[in-house]
Amino acid sequence: MPFEPSLILSLCLLGLATGFLAGLLGIGGGMIMVPFITAILSNRGVGAELSIKMAIATSMATIIFTSISSVRAHQKRGAIRWDLVKSLAPGIVLGAAIASVGVFSILKGSALALVFASFVSFSATQMFFDKKPTPSRSAPGTVGLMGAGSVIGFLSGLVGAGGGFISVPFMTWCNVAIHNAVATSAALGFPIALANAVGYVIGGRGLVDLPPYSVGYIWLPALAVIASCSVLTAPLGAAAAHRLPVKKLKRVFASILYLLAAYMLYRGLASL
Repeated sequence: MPFEPSLILSLCLLGLATGFLAGLLGIGGGMIMVPFITAILSNRGVGAELSIKMAIATSMATIIFTSISSVRAHQKRGAIRWDLVKSLAPGIVLGAAIASVGVFSILKGSALALVFASFVSFSATQMFFDKKPTPSRSAPGTVGLMGAGSVIGFLSGLVGAGGGFISVPFMTWCNVAIHNAVATSAALGFPIALANAVGYVIGGRGLVDLPPYSVGYIWLPALAVIASCSVLTAPLGAAAAHRLPVKKLKRVFASILYLLAAYMLYRGLASL
């Protein structure tokens, strides 16, 4: 049964850890959730190809809920650049639709696992060395921002992440102050997650081997439990960020991300 105590406990722990780390380090939860949800689904008899796709889709869907609390916190400080959100959002929706409805359904789970492993390795390297692009130009016009949004939405849709590791460096490069870039990226998480989640539902229609309580590629038990728990611990992580040595913690977490990337690389190669 999908509501057995051991499953609920595992998903609760994953949600609590994801929320805390997101608040502490400012990272999206997808890089943590996808490998663990893949493992949970695989242990429940879901095939390798499908478990990878469902993990990515479910991870993305949780961001719909976690992004709301994050946006409220940033909005209180007036840090969100809504002008950038309005210009990037249309491209994000377009890129997400192409990824989640089209490419995601066509690509094999093994290919998506390899893309995910590459993305997480790149993100871990950025985090380990605390890489930040040097501001060198102003933000492009509306057309340029729509194009950038399309890339952000598309890549996010393939890996189940909120796009922060793409949008924050991009905005910093465009001379947006880092606190504004982080806040604006949090606001962009909602349209990214919503557009992709709708696409995963549409793209997964008609599949006959889905586990119980699934809507398209989204596994509802994991979505409900992880989203509920991560919202509880995200504020605690944000508060801890002001007291703990975040730069040192980022290096430790980057090392963990390398291990998760290696696991997804193994899953991808094993299912080829």
